[in-house]
Amino acid sequence: MSLEDHAEELASDLGVDKEEVTRDLENLVNYSVPMDEAKQSLRRKYGDGGSSGDGTPSSKAISEVSTDDSNVTVTAVVLTSGRRSIQYNGEQHVIREGQLADETGKISYTAWDGFSGDLQPGQTVRLGNAGVREWDGQPELNLGDSTDPEVVDETLDIDYEVGGRAALQDLAPGDRGITVEVQVLECEQKVIDGRDGETTILSGVLGDESGRLPFTDWEPHDEIEEGASVRLDETFVREFRGAPSVNVSEFSTVTALDRTVEVTEDAPRMSIREAVESGGLFDVELAGNVIEVRDGSGLIERCPECGRVIQNGQCRSHGAVEGEDDLRTKAILDDGTDTVTAVLDDELTARVYGGDLDDAREHARDAMDKEVVAERISDRIVGREYVVRGSLSVDEYGANLTASTFTEADDDPATRAQALLQEADA
Repeated sequence: MSLEDHAEELASDLGVDKEEVTRDLENLVNYSVPMDEAKQSLRRKYGDGGSSGDGTPSSKAISEVSTDDSNVTVTAVVLTSGRRSIQYNGEQHVIREGQLADETGKISYTAWDGFSGDLQPGQTVRLGNAGVREWDGQPELNLGDSTDPEVVDETLDIDYEVGGRAALQDLAPGDRGITVEVQVLECEQKVIDGRDGETTILSGVLGDESGRLPFTDWEPHDEIEEGASVRLDETFVREFRGAPSVNVSEFSTVTALDRTVEVTEDAPRMSIREAVESGGLFDVELAGNVIEVRDGSGLIERCPECGRVIQNGQCRSHGAVEGEDDLRTKAILDDGTDTVTAVLDDELTARVYGGDLDDAREHARDAMDKEVVAERISDRIVGREYVVRGSLSVDEYGANLTASTFTEADDDPATRAQALLQEADA
């Protein structure tokens, strides 16, 4: 069933104007709301949920807004405001996104093409007839042509910083209208298959005094180059491999700084449980005992096309292939709070194995068994304590730490145990 058919059916059921329903339905679907959820939202909007007795959306504090509301009126301070370009039905649309706050809390918003307001950080605004939808399990305000915006002369005592200035360690996927001052640690130009064909982008790593994060510049700016210190205004944050990633767009402003942004050399040290509960981290340091070396370690074979590990000459994507030998270690690290799989590349694996790829091949040939390589690795690291730094991803397959360093711990185990006990009692 097409969107037009859904809109016609909905308009007939609700007894409202089809054109208005179509416009609202397009807005919701345009923002990746599933059709059934979008239709249910409009049923609430055109029904009696969330309205006062005279049909006017009720005024609510932000903390009172819920996904059960259809439309509300809120008075709040604009914390952040950022633009983003999206494509729908072959056409480009520019939306504005950010966060609002009052004395009771904060909420995200999306302003669509038809919204007549110009939200600027620091303004106090009254938004009448603002739609409400669920986004990532939380209510979000949808501002469209039916929303009545008004800048008001009212001071709200809010407990949030205006303007979106943030340190890298404080960023989370979904943040919008963000400003950061950073040093470009790594930067490379790539050509990708974009929505309009081949597109040139910049990608790499940013750093500041709080930490490091990956970035993508979708409209390459000359100021972004390795070693440069820059201020990035009006950026947004997405998830990349389980961790936050800074995104610079055509609407972002990039300003070269006349000072060098200092970058920490250290990664934050966390317990494994704390790291896993974060949902993903780009640069973190974990410590614990290796309790097992998992299957798929040692001398392995990869697909020459995609690089995936193959089994019995079969790649999940490319079928039967002639595999290429490689070294890898998947070590389960346990610190008493949780476990994580530390994945070591060929160089780190060669160090713990005590030989390179040719040595591993010869070892396997002599024994007529590839498993001897993994067994030697296991003998050398299981039962020992290691400090591992790398990028953590957490998904339905578990928690995996892609290691950049893997070093045997030299601190006092008793001190570590005492720290873990104190954390457990906290």
